[in-house]
Amino acid sequence: MSKITLKNTEDRIANLAPTKIIVLSFAALIAIGSILLSLPVAARSGQSTNYLDALFTATSAVCVTGLVVYDTYNYWSAFGQIVILLLIQCGGLGIATLATFFSTILGRKVGLKGMLLAQESINFFSFEGVLTLIRRVVAVTFVLEFFGTLMLSIRFIPMFGVKGIYISLFHAVSAFCNAGFDLMGILGKGDFVSLTYFNNDPLVIYTVSFLIIVGGLGFLVWKDLYEFSKTKSLYLHTKVVLVVTAFLIVTGALFFYAFENNNPETMGNLDFWGKINASIFQAITPRTAGFNTISIGDMKEVSKVATIFFMFVGAAPGSTAGGIKVTTIGVLIFAIMSQIHGREETVIFKRKVPQYTVNKALSIAGLAMFLIFTSTTVILAFENLPFINVLYEATSAFGTVGLSTGITPILSPISRFILIITMFAGRVGPLTFAIALTLRAHKRKQDVVYPEGKIVVG
Repeated sequence: MSKITLKNTEDRIANLAPTKIIVLSFAALIAIGSILLSLPVAARSGQSTNYLDALFTATSAVCVTGLVVYDTYNYWSAFGQIVILLLIQCGGLGIATLATFFSTILGRKVGLKGMLLAQESINFFSFEGVLTLIRRVVAVTFVLEFFGTLMLSIRFIPMFGVKGIYISLFHAVSAFCNAGFDLMGILGKGDFVSLTYFNNDPLVIYTVSFLIIVGGLGFLVWKDLYEFSKTKSLYLHTKVVLVVTAFLIVTGALFFYAFENNNPETMGNLDFWGKINASIFQAITPRTAGFNTISIGDMKEVSKVATIFFMFVGAAPGSTAGGIKVTTIGVLIFAIMSQIHGREETVIFKRKVPQYTVNKALSIAGLAMFLIFTSTTVILAFENLPFINVLYEATSAFGTVGLSTGITPILSPISRFILIITMFAGRVGPLTFAIALTLRAHKRKQDVVYPEGKIVVG
């Protein structure tokens, strides 16, 4: 009987749509992680952790967010920290990606369903060549994380001894996966200090920045750049990702320098190069990374609003990052510009963008705003906190960023549960929604022609 039940379960899983399998794999990983983190051995105190807090931490790690209710180093034991690190790595790459990778290196055959699942896991255009790309993605990920570990070890080994290797590895993985978890509680300066003591340390700041940017570019962009020497051309996708990413980093750095330069609670007491480092880092980290080198809660309101926008946008599709993605905002901007110039079609860099792509971008942005608005409203109903701080936290959760104004640890259980849902939806919701729209666009044809109706907008 048990064999029949197991067989039926396997058949049901095999018949699930790839998008549902991706969602279920994230949910299963969160469930396993939350159980492990609730064990007494996971906490330094040797006592069991409240399950909701363990679930919050596991969700934050798997969804590579970085919002935490406890300081990662001061609260969690070595076992708990390793569990968090593994959750970050698996969540960053995705269970489907890792499963496909290990199947291929073990010589197991991957069927059509497996290739489709792998394709959707990394947002690749087609399933042809996806297995080779998966192997390269995982290999490059480990190489870059190893490089980051070596670079950070130059600083952390002299500071922490042999333990500096582990500290370096943890931060390299967390940075590349855009997770934002840190172990800087080891400095003994209190909880939630992140990288605030390294503003004048370019080695740490720019190694972490490099890992964040590369991790946020997306696997398709890596492939396209790698093959550029042969093809001498780039996908429109790659061009949009690179241009919008560069624009956001440059304008963000100038913005934060202009408005936080004289703020004594953030950059005011730093020297010139410290301010430059902090401004650049603050422009990069909202791209769903979650590390910070200045006090987020003490930023000016205008800077918080700007950060909310950067967190909402996020990085590139098929990356370890979240948000609505730079390509989505790019398509929307160019669609508006095309309308202003009187064009009926959206044109980007002399290439026509299909209308279903524009519709998908509008749907993703609209769904994201609705989710953030709903989360903010519900939390405000239960908490007596400033609106801007709650909106900041909800956007950080949706964008899987992890930056916080400091209110997460003091939120009520219901508000934490709302953030858990928001983090999960932010990690898998827009992805699956975008895939579902794409599949329907390819599969459905207009079998019915509807009469045109008049409606006034604007």
